[in-house]
Amino acid sequence: MTEISFDALVHLLSLPSTRIELAVAAVCLLIAGLTTRHLVRRQQESSGTDNLGSAAKLGLEGLQRLLFPLLGCMLLAIARGAFGLFHVQTVLLHLLIAMLVAMGAIRLIVYGLRQMFSPAGWLSTFEFLIGFTIWSAWVLHALDILPEVIAWADGQQVVLGKQKLSLWALMQGGAWVLVTLVGAFWLSGSVERKLMRAPMDSNLRIVLARLAKAGLMFLALMITLPLVGIDLTALSVFGGALGVGLGFGLQKIMANYVSGFIILLERSIRIGDLISVGPDRGQVQQITTRYTVLRSLSGVQSIVPNETLVSSVVQNEGLSNREVRLAVTVQCGYGDDVERALDILEQCALSHERVLKEPAPRAFLHSFGDSGINLELGIWIVDPENGTLAVRSAVQLEILRRFRAEGIEIPFPQREIRIKGESEPSERDSRA
Repeated sequence: MTEISFDALVHLLSLPSTRIELAVAAVCLLIAGLTTRHLVRRQQESSGTDNLGSAAKLGLEGLQRLLFPLLGCMLLAIARGAFGLFHVQTVLLHLLIAMLVAMGAIRLIVYGLRQMFSPAGWLSTFEFLIGFTIWSAWVLHALDILPEVIAWADGQQVVLGKQKLSLWALMQGGAWVLVTLVGAFWLSGSVERKLMRAPMDSNLRIVLARLAKAGLMFLALMITLPLVGIDLTALSVFGGALGVGLGFGLQKIMANYVSGFIILLERSIRIGDLISVGPDRGQVQQITTRYTVLRSLSGVQSIVPNETLVSSVVQNEGLSNREVRLAVTVQCGYGDDVERALDILEQCALSHERVLKEPAPRAFLHSFGDSGINLELGIWIVDPENGTLAVRSAVQLEILRRFRAEGIEIPFPQREIRIKGESEPSERDSRA
């Protein structure tokens, strides 16, 4: 019998043999701590973890966190074997080994959760609950009341429909559900990272990653529900009710999700495209299964539901060809050389580095205005996501400089106002 009661534990602490056992345990733990510190420092100084791959780095960091519990368990097990040669019972060493196992399990679980999920408030709370549960089980094991607690929980029956499940079975099932879901999250994250590095279309990578995550979550639930004792046929009623709820109450939400998969599969909108939908215009930064994030040229981000992108007219400036035409209008006087003015417009456009040489800029006589002749310059750019105002401004400043240098007038409206009923100034002077 390795477990002892609380009274027996107090009695053992007063025995000389127990003090020897505690001293041996302290020496073992001290050696394990110093060895762990030395090995970790030596490994960091020799090579570090920067040059390692992600999988090797993950395994090495996890091993560093398990090194002290593993060395402690090994040394304590050797000490317990040495005590056994002299036929001395070592209860405290057994409890310390169980404590180190609990410590290693907590470190491993917490490290895995921090690698799978980004830091958040719920994660720290979840880590506390895991540590509290494991340490509580160790305390119950040390006080020799863990079997009684398990027997009590196994005797408490919980009725779920026509099935009767014990509280202990539900706790075991919940633990299995948690383990399988965490494993599914980790596996889906690994699959998503591999897909994002695969040489395929970005939208297809996103679709496959979303489908893999949903499929793994569903598979994890299908595996763990029978372990809890829930019959899968009992979910048919729940599935029907869920379908009705999705059809009525969650119609808009499901429409956005379906539209998101349609956008990703059709590849009509890609990350990086410059699109306009209604009053919103911006570059596509993120496409999720429910919404799409647009970042305007002013830096403002807009969240557009996917249903809007499917049911509305969307202007995509980079769907099949990223070349975009910009028009710059200017006037020249009726007495100026129009052909010379058109040549100057084309030369000013070619002086800017963002203006494409092919298709070449073209200048046209647009129309005849009241104050002058209307000219239009058409230029093509390939990077509209970087903004168009800077290109227009630079080209127009060059046009103004060249027109002034060439003596070409940019006319402006002039009006002559005559007031009827008033005599001419000469007539008023003669009468005076």
